[in-house]
Amino acid sequence: MVIQWQKSSFSTDSQGDCIELANPAADRILLRESDAPNTVIATSPAALRALLATATGGRWR
Repeated sequence: MVIQWQKSSFSTDSQGDCIELANPAADRILLRESDAPNTVIATSPAALRALLATATGGRWR
């Protein structure tokens, strides 16, 4: 199976650092850093939503 990675729209190519996501199955999301593509984190869509809600909700200030 070939995994289709998608870069974050907030990432810039000029700096060479970005987060990439893939959704190979309905119950799994993969994340990786573009400059370390062999290190992959797997999570569920619900856990990723919770992380993003916390990060964007200002609770980490």
